[in-house]
Amino acid sequence: MRIYLASNNAHKAREFESLAPRIESGESAESVEQRVIEVRSAKDIGGMPAVIEDAGSFVGNARIKAQALRARAPQESWVLADDSGLCVDALGGGPGVESAYFAGPLGDAAANLAKLVAAMREVPDGQRGARFVCVLVLLAPDGREAVFEGACAGSLLREPRGGGGFGYDPLFIPEGFAASFAELPAEAKNRIGHRGRAWAALVEGVS
Repeated sequence: MRIYLASNNAHKAREFESLAPRIESGESAESVEQRVIEVRSAKDIGGMPAVIEDAGSFVGNARIKAQALRARAPQESWVLADDSGLCVDALGGGPGVESAYFAGPLGDAAANLAKLVAAMREVPDGQRGARFVCVLVLLAPDGREAVFEGACAGSLLREPRGGGGFGYDPLFIPEGFAASFAELPAEAKNRIGHRGRAWAALVEGVS
């Protein structure tokens, strides 16, 4: 099963590729074909078309991206789009669907992170709850759509920590851990993270 990811974000593509099931030595070609999900970047088919993510919801934005790439992808392939973000209690659920543009349309990940640090500066430790949300929209070759969701609750640090991950990862500590997403090994983040949980739901749904 080959899936093209509706994103030009290299970090996101690598994360999904790491989530895809691995081929075990000794497996027959038939069993591998039944089990393996291959994730390919939109760059392999000319890149992700420009879209306006104005649906106002994670599901709606993911659907916009999936449908845009569906028009470019090979007919026999599947298309996957995600929309994800950080929902902060003290900000009324923001930045939420605007997570990628929190610092404005010209801002980047570093600017978004800096703005969040500043916005949370006066928020007490006991009120810094947040959760990452990921919604996946999967389009089959025949146009059928399936939606999967994953979430990871936690809290926000006062200053970023760690050199791994991307986006808001250095500021987010998942519930039950002392390390930020940017400090955790990739395997741990994949297991407990919002994207990993959404992916697990997808794998179960298409199995």
